[in-house]
Amino acid sequence: MANDQNRRSAIKNILAGSAVVAAAPLLSSFNTHHKKETKLKGNINHSVCQWTYGFLPLEDLCKAVKEIGFNAIDLVGPENWPTLQKYGIYSSMCYVIGGSNLTSGFNNKANHEKFIKDYLDTIPLMVKAGYKDVICFSGNRNGMDDYTGLDNCVEGLQKILPTAEKNGITIHMELLNSKVDHKDYMCDKTPWGVELCKRLGSENFKLLYDIYHMQIDEGDVIRTIQNNHQYFGHYHTGGVPGRHEIDESQELYYPAIMKAIVATGYKGYVAQEFIPAAEDKVASLKKAVLLCDV
Repeated sequence: MANDQNRRSAIKNILAGSAVVAAAPLLSSFNTHHKKETKLKGNINHSVCQWTYGFLPLEDLCKAVKEIGFNAIDLVGPENWPTLQKYGIYSSMCYVIGGSNLTSGFNNKANHEKFIKDYLDTIPLMVKAGYKDVICFSGNRNGMDDYTGLDNCVEGLQKILPTAEKNGITIHMELLNSKVDHKDYMCDKTPWGVELCKRLGSENFKLLYDIYHMQIDEGDVIRTIQNNHQYFGHYHTGGVPGRHEIDESQELYYPAIMKAIVATGYKGYVAQEFIPAAEDKVASLKKAVLLCDV
């Protein structure tokens, strides 16, 4: 599957219960009001997660991204890379062949054989396409203690890291909240993820620090970024509560967070991963990008 099933089902559940604007009117509105490309400052490399705009065909999302003024989309699998390349869009965070599973990850040794094959098969495709970053997940605890989970993740990831290092590929494990969205997920706290980074000891393994998720499970976002930025290789956004627009309707102030990220010297991507609730959903994306463009 191109995208994780949980992310797919999340957007379907949220959109199914409301009067969703069809793709054609959305694009019509976009073409009317968003024709002039925005001049961005260049301090933040902007992206958007495909699954949160999955109500648009990928080609239409590529067009919208270009019109807004950035050139990257997150969480796209190899089968869809040709579409990105057609529009000059960069895959800023890749899925492996066959997609990924949030609940069944590297903390379970039973998954290692398949995962090792998937990553070793995907890395040459990434090299050919010119992509540098690929996502992974810890998986759920299912009764496993955190120390065993760490040991198992190290064992599995060490089998693919030499190939990643040789090819300039960085593997990112995503931090997800286990309080609201992903019950029982193991990599749900920054200290656990940082310990995994330390044990692996490779510049080609980082954490994907999801601001939305970590606000729910930890809070203290800016201090956490300042103290641990060397372990963070990628960032995701989202409004808290609700995972909708990152504007004044939610509790986080993203301009300050983005300034803190820039102050660390970070040169990677920040991907919008909110589920738009406003009628003009493309306008919401543009607004979020401008809000983060510090």
